[in-house]
Amino acid sequence: MATEYEKWFREMQVKRTIEALKKNNFDARFAQDSSDALKQVFSMMPSGSTVGLGGSMTLSQIGFFDEAKKHPLTLLNPGTPGFSPDDALNMRKAILTADVFLASCNAVTEDGKLYNVDASGNRVAAMTFGPKKVILVCGVNKIVKDIAEAEVRVREWTAPMNARRLTYKTPCAETGECVDCSSPQRICNVYVVFAKKPARTDMTVLIVGEALGF
Repeated sequence: MATEYEKWFREMQVKRTIEALKKNNFDARFAQDSSDALKQVFSMMPSGSTVGLGGSMTLSQIGFFDEAKKHPLTLLNPGTPGFSPDDALNMRKAILTADVFLASCNAVTEDGKLYNVDASGNRVAAMTFGPKKVILVCGVNKIVKDIAEAEVRVREWTAPMNARRLTYKTPCAETGECVDCSSPQRICNVYVVFAKKPARTDMTVLIVGEALGF
């Protein structure tokens, strides 16, 4: 259990991060826990919305998929079991014109930037331009000092575990260590920094007071 000092430290870190995100034109919000995050996410999605999903453990952890069954939404999920590669590709393209795009970030910096690494680039493409509304749900564990620390976090922590989770044949999925691999299933191909909110994208960054995702 976290001590009162650890809680205080995390609160100050979250406060700095949200203030910096707002200065960089993001709509930045805080949710106390997964339950609060779920309520806030659904309050931002109008009834009947088409909702595109980026691959995210965070969404599963906050209970998004069970809650979504109770709402009149059309989900576009390229990770749907049984989809052929063509089905998944077509859905990734359709997401670019969805009403809402829902995902997480690999890292959020205390100076208000977002850092993401993709295999194909479809997730960061949808974050950047296309959907009417983008909602990024990020646990407090995603907060880092700056972009340099974000790069280290993704390279040494996020990428190896995601490659392992997805059962990809990459060196890091075997050893847990990053190398400059040439695997056909390499997941670190597209590196994107959001220094400010994209000019024509309505983007909300929801920081949740729990450790979520990688």
